[in-house]
Amino acid sequence: MASHRVHLVWISLLALFSVHVRCFYLPGVAPEDFQKGDQLLVKVNKLTSTKTQLPYSYYSLPYCHPERIVDSAENLGEVLRGDRIENSPYVFKMREPQMCNVVGRVVLDKKKAKAFKEKIEDEYRVNMILDNLPLVVPFRRSDQDPVVYQHGFHVGLKGQYAGRKEEKHFIHNHLTFTVKFHKDPQTDSSRIVGFEVKPFSVKHEYEGQWKEKTTRLITCDPHAKRAVTNSDSPQEVDDKKEIIFTYDVEFQESDIKWASRWDTYLLMADDQIHWFSIVNSLMIVLFLSGMVAMIMLRTLYRDISKYNQLETQEEAQEETGWKLVHGDVFRPPTNSDLLCVYVGTGIQFFGMILVTMIFALLGFLSPSNRGGLMTAMLLLWVFMGLFAGYSSARLYKMFKGTEWKKITLKTAFMFPATVFAIFFVLNALIWGQKSSGAVPFGTMFALVLLWFGISVPLVFVGSYIGFKKPAMEDPVKTNKIPRQIPEQPWYMNPAFSILIGGILPFGAVFIELFFILTSIWLHQFYYIFGFLFIVFVILIITCAEITIVLCYFQLCSEDYLWWWRSYLTSGSSALYLFLYAAFYFFTKLEITKPVSGVLYFGYMLIVSYAFFALTGTIGFYACFWFTRLIYSSVKID
Repeated sequence: MASHRVHLVWISLLALFSVHVRCFYLPGVAPEDFQKGDQLLVKVNKLTSTKTQLPYSYYSLPYCHPERIVDSAENLGEVLRGDRIENSPYVFKMREPQMCNVVGRVVLDKKKAKAFKEKIEDEYRVNMILDNLPLVVPFRRSDQDPVVYQHGFHVGLKGQYAGRKEEKHFIHNHLTFTVKFHKDPQTDSSRIVGFEVKPFSVKHEYEGQWKEKTTRLITCDPHAKRAVTNSDSPQEVDDKKEIIFTYDVEFQESDIKWASRWDTYLLMADDQIHWFSIVNSLMIVLFLSGMVAMIMLRTLYRDISKYNQLETQEEAQEETGWKLVHGDVFRPPTNSDLLCVYVGTGIQFFGMILVTMIFALLGFLSPSNRGGLMTAMLLLWVFMGLFAGYSSARLYKMFKGTEWKKITLKTAFMFPATVFAIFFVLNALIWGQKSSGAVPFGTMFALVLLWFGISVPLVFVGSYIGFKKPAMEDPVKTNKIPRQIPEQPWYMNPAFSILIGGILPFGAVFIELFFILTSIWLHQFYYIFGFLFIVFVILIITCAEITIVLCYFQLCSEDYLWWWRSYLTSGSSALYLFLYAAFYFFTKLEITKPVSGVLYFGYMLIVSYAFFALTGTIGFYACFWFTRLIYSSVKID
């Protein structure tokens, strides 16, 4: 009891600490010092839309491009996210303002105009990068509200013009960039700490014939120091229209230091409601968990004291409750091989998530390190195959299994093959849409190589080590003839108790789940790994305790078939997660295309399946420890 209270105190302190220390992160790259006049190269990233969830490369639209397009080296996580980072014709000089620079001229035909119109209809945004900082658009909802930032700028907008009833498509063809820098007074060098833009749609005019380098624009004259503002004549997108792309750039000195430059990006929304909701949720779950634990400890203490008293033979024969089924409680379950496989898979997920969160808390997986989180999770999943094989083999040997290679193959292939099949189908759909989110063949081959070349051998190594160890001995002997299970009351029906058991674990994560889904599907940064770790700890506690409570009630009803039910009780929280994902889809997202809907539910099915394996394994091991503990604590004649 005392240790449990100490545990609760530590969790509470950690939660309180996490409120004040939102996130500790390390910048993804080393700082780069720029002298006045140094060349700054702007890179372009994918086009993104929350309405379609299908990313496209920047040059999939007929934008102006440099003489030679160069792809930047990308890590595995960036490729899987659909990032396509390339060079651009936008070139700045450090601390040297430029006005009305002409990027180029494009004359539209029907095909090009259609491409722009489709992207404007689907509200696509252009993403750019300068010195590893993503481009943002600052805006205020009202004069009283603080400045908030939007990732990237829209390709264009759709609306009425000059009193016409018909809506037209207009493109953002003039960009006013603001580069914020922090200056070192001693060395006169500068570091970039902000990258902002204000997009405009301007129908540029000029006199005479167009000449690439000598034509002067009437609508934007750098010599007159007259920059573009909201134009009375926006640039319409239509067949045979010419579009002239221009930009301004200004430099602003800032007090923000380079180490803190990502704070602006990580504080893009009012987070007071976020903290308030999370803390309240965690406190409620902690209170419930503490109550459940105390009830269980007091009840069990009374039961064990009663069973261990010296009794007459006649009194012993009249026993009821969980002691009565001691001869059957450790009888191997039906489909024990499948249970071993799922437990091994759950251990693999548990190890992956635990280590990933530790790295994230230390700052190695900050948002500035694009693709780092996904790359780390994939590699950790592969290496955790060692523990998956070990745990499944140990359980298999306890069930008196002899064919350890068969159980190893199932552990190495069953879950990954299912996920890979779903992923392959979804990737084919993305490929059909010609999206940059489609995983290239080379990357697909690398994933298969990681699976077969590292994960599978490690599962075999873990299984070999686990199977060589002596089998775990049961605290009590198992009878040869199974005992008949009496008729159970309605509330102890397996389906009912399993569905009830998943509510509390889901309740521990559903608020945080909202922010995770928002960061994934609405393209926002997720950085609150301190709170996420606390939620993970609470999830472990609630999965374990609710499963133990229901297992205890089940044994008291003389139903000894607890193996699978313990796994499914906490694992059923995955069903609620998938239902919540469906609720989020219909209430928060504006996805209209069928392919995008299939992608959403396909990926959420994979997430829910993984969550099932994780929570089910936590509940199983909690019951496994609980049953061994209580049956080793009573005297069995």
